[in-house]
Amino acid sequence: MWYFSWILGIAFAAAFAVLNAMWYELLSDRARGVKAPFKAP
Repeated sequence: MWYFSWILGIAFAAAFAVLNAMWYELLSDRARGVKAPFKAP
């Protein structure tokens, strides 16, 4: 049953890494003054 917690941990770490990368891109775009390619509602 150890493999179940292991695969959940790997999936959580991968999801966390992707979200951190998206957050970093958002912050760096804001710092450079880049506008989003779409209009906010």
